[in-house]
This record gives sequence, structure tokens and C-alpha cells, in this order.
Amino acid sequence: MDSLIVASARALAAGDAIGALKRVALREDAPALALRGIAMAQLGELGRARELLRRAGRGFGANEQKARARCVVAEAEVALAMRDFGAAPRALLAAAELLAARGDRANALQARLIAVRRLVLLGRLDAAASDLERLDLDGVSPTLVAVAELLSAELALRALRTEHARAALLRAAQAAAQARIPALAAEVAEATQSLERPAARRLSAQRAEQALRLDEIEALLASGALVVDACRRGVRAGDDWRPLARRPVLFVLAQTLAEAWPDDVGRETLIERTFRLRDPDETHRARLRVEMGRLRKVLAGVARIDATPRGFVLQPEAARDVVVLAPPIAGEQASLLALLSDGAAWSTSALALALGASQRTVQRALAELEAQGRVRSVGRTRTQRWLAPSLAPNLAAFTTILLLPAALPSG
Repeated sequence: MDSLIVASARALAAGDAIGALKRVALREDAPALALRGIAMAQLGELGRARELLRRAGRGFGANEQKARARCVVAEAEVALAMRDFGAAPRALLAAAELLAARGDRANALQARLIAVRRLVLLGRLDAAASDLERLDLDGVSPTLVAVAELLSAELALRALRTEHARAALLRAAQAAAQARIPALAAEVAEATQSLERPAARRLSAQRAEQALRLDEIEALLASGALVVDACRRGVRAGDDWRPLARRPVLFVLAQTLAEAWPDDVGRETLIERTFRLRDPDETHRARLRVEMGRLRKVLAGVARIDATPRGFVLQPEAARDVVVLAPPIAGEQASLLALLSDGAAWSTSALALALGASQRTVQRALAELEAQGRVRSVGRTRTQRWLAPSLAPNLAAFTTILLLPAALPSG
């Protein structure tokens, strides 16, 4: 390997993408193409980076399998930054195994961290935590330690274990300081700030609306209160979690009753909010009784729903308080906006995959948000990507951890 390639690689490892490009910008051999691709990725030119890495992978000979595998890993990281989840992870995991077998432990570990990050973005938190726990970080570079600790912190935040997250972020900050890579240190600082930002709003009939941080939400859930969680779409009482994400009618009923507690809610109000009808007839009242019966079964053991002359009232068991936990972003597209708030450009298919929804549903929501000026698109057809515009309401004023894909743990 010649001196310019070595110097360029060292510049990239130190986070100096411009310095790396200066050394190999005019070269077309495979090693130079690979380094140029990584440098372009660090500079945010992701489309160009992917093209260069693919050319580099094709340029390496049949006897250069390790170099090809490194290109696969780099391209997978670019795809992750582009929020492109279309490719199966098999090629990435195969590259990780090859690199480990050939003694390239650092790049093998990087590949596995990319695979874990992909699982986290898709909301597959149990699988991500299991894969991360199996990784051996002894003796690896501070950069990889920082990345792993960032993933550990994000998993802890998603599970509302704020002390674990704080400890992981402290370790990540120490490793990032040793790595001396400004972009990595900034990422750790941004993640740390999420602990101090509001993550949800507490609503109840007895007190004014209150913004809550993640640690305050953790304490609320541990208090034993009956929490109707509009962020994760379910009802929680202590360690008992009753998911309602796939039963929207029942969730709206539960939320409406919880918002009025300890008072009852009239039948006309329940029908209007749940079925979106303003002039109900007897068939709608009958349907309301059926849905209330279903909700009673779901909440059995944590709350009763009693009929009153006017309508229905929620009666929590064990003298619990009733609280509604509302998203910091108002509206039905809160989770969609949460994904776009990371600043990355998402494809429609990637958003649908992350949200567990159909592409058609996501397309309709994006069209509505675009008409409101809350999202914008770049590119067309297969290259179209969506992101939050810089002129949209400041999403950085709060953390959207609770709005990201994946249900709360059952306890």
C-alpha cells in the first residue's frame, strides 16, 4: 500500500475528510475509490459516497476479499445514514464474519454495530439489545467504544431506564474524548441533552398540563398510577401493560375517559370523539356499548368502566390516580414527525417499515404534512426522500424517544 493511501486512511480515522480527499481525489484505483467514498460520506454527500464505494468493491480483485468486505461495511453504514432499509442485512453479517476470520476485528465489530443500529431504528429493541450484549469490546478503539455506548444509551432511553442511559452516555463521552473526533463528541453531547428535554405532556382533570422529562416519566410509571399513554398507545398500571396500538377505537375511548376522570363523559361526546359523528342515532349508541364492553375486558384488573345516567366513568382499581401521557408533538402524525426529526432524509418505504404501516398510509400522512409545511421532499420517484424542513417548529426543543417505533416493555 502506497504512502498516499496510508496518509489518507489516517486522516479519515482522525475525522479529517478534507485532508483525506486531498491525497486521493484524482485517483481511480480501488483503494482510493474506497477512501474517497468514506470521505464523501463524512462530508454528507451520501449518494456520491455510495457510488464510489460500489465502484471500489467491483474494483478489488477476487483475491482481495477483505477489502471487498470493508466496502460492504462502509456501504451499509451509508445506507443507514440514508435511512435505506431495503437491503437485507445478510451481506453485512457475512462481511463481518469474513473480516473477523481474517483478523480485522475493528471492521468486523463496526459491521455488527451497524447491524445493531439498524435494528434500533426499526424498533426491534429486544434483538438489538441481545446482539449488542454479545459484542466483545475489550481492547477496541475508543471510537468503537463510544459508538457501542451510544447504542446502549439509546436502548436504555427507549426502555425508560434513565440512570442506565446516563451511565452509558458518560462512558461514551469519555471514549469520544479519547478518540478526538469532533463529530462523535457532538453526537454524544446531543444524546446527553435529550435527558434534560421534555419528552411528553402530563394531562389530568385535576391539574394543569405539565411537561415531563424522561426521568419524570419513568418515576410516574413506577408510581402505580393508571397511565393512558398516548405516546405508545396503551394503558399501564405499575408493571402491567395493556397495548392498544392495534385497537384505535378502544384507545380513543380510554383516553377520553381518562382525560375527564374522576368525572364521567357523556355518550354523545364519546361517540363524536371515537366515531367522528355529531348526530348519533340508536345504532351508534349500541355500537358504543359494544366497544365499552370490549374495553372493560382489556382493562379488567386495573380499572372498571361504570355506566352513569349521562354516559360512562373510569374507575381505577386500588385507588390509583389517572394520568394521560400525551406526546410533545400534537397530532396523529407524531411518530412520523419523530422519525423525521433526526435530520436524516427518509424514503417512504423506510418510514413504512419503521412505523409498521403500509406505504400508502405513510404516503397519505406525508402529503398532509407537506401541505401544512411540516415536511418537505427531495428527489423524485425511487430517489425521493422526506425530511423535516428547517423552518418547521423546532423539534430539538424536546426529545422524541417515546414517539419512536416499539412498544413499552411489559415490565
